[in-house]
Amino acid sequence: MVDFKGKRAYITGGSSGIGLAVAKRLASMGAHVAIFSRNEEKLDAALNDVREAGAPAGAQAAAFRLDVASNAEVERVLAEAASAFGPTDFLINSAGMSQPDYFENIGHEDFERILRVNFMGTRSTVAAVLPHMHRQRSGYIVNVASVAGFVGVFGFTSYCASKFAVIGFSEALRGELRPRGIGVSVLCPPDTDTPMLRAENVIKPAETLKISEGGGLLTADQVARAMIDGIRRRRFMIIPGAGARFTWLAKRLVPGLVFAVMDRDVRTVQKKRIQGAQGSRGPG
Repeated sequence: MVDFKGKRAYITGGSSGIGLAVAKRLASMGAHVAIFSRNEEKLDAALNDVREAGAPAGAQAAAFRLDVASNAEVERVLAEAASAFGPTDFLINSAGMSQPDYFENIGHEDFERILRVNFMGTRSTVAAVLPHMHRQRSGYIVNVASVAGFVGVFGFTSYCASKFAVIGFSEALRGELRPRGIGVSVLCPPDTDTPMLRAENVIKPAETLKISEGGGLLTADQVARAMIDGIRRRRFMIIPGAGARFTWLAKRLVPGLVFAVMDRDVRTVQKKRIQGAQGSRGPG
């Protein structure tokens, strides 16, 4: 079982959503928490929340502005954090972005930006903290992926590409780091009630919204609790929610069934669209 009290945790994407929920949970358990985010205004408010959560447990907290898409910035800021706050025992990679749309509408630069943030940002932060973890022969890394990291979902070509990559990277990394005493987990939540999901739902294709209806919805705190429990039990795949775990199992054992359900949802939406278009034209 993993103990968090007195340990230092770095959390990217820590100003909102799952990252902030995890930060508050760990602080309340006595961990010293440093959060990282691009948005300074959100970062300041989140830091206050983390400090309040950690005050009864005597936990320290700090915040650093960071864009994980820049490898040079990751190296510089994480070095500053290690000097000012102390090197990390836990790295939680929760920074991420999404742009759901039909593939042909996603330009090369937008597609590449999502890969840089969601995947290469994960790679950069891991590379930055590993030298310290190697020296102390301990540490724990959690990379946040998604159910969309093991199921390719209509409208999520860029997001799925990045999250599938995170899972593959994490699986290979686990094999390399386990003999050195460093744990690796990958978190695969379903739809979670966060600012990112609410922004997504405004622009999602209708087919994507339909598919999402059957996936369930968790709170950020439910996902945070599942993550912490998974770390304690040293699970590699941490999949919160019964629906998400069923989807993971079905995708492994009967992938055709998963595709059939999603294809049915797509046909339902597209059939209604055709009927609506025909109705708007009127008879004859």
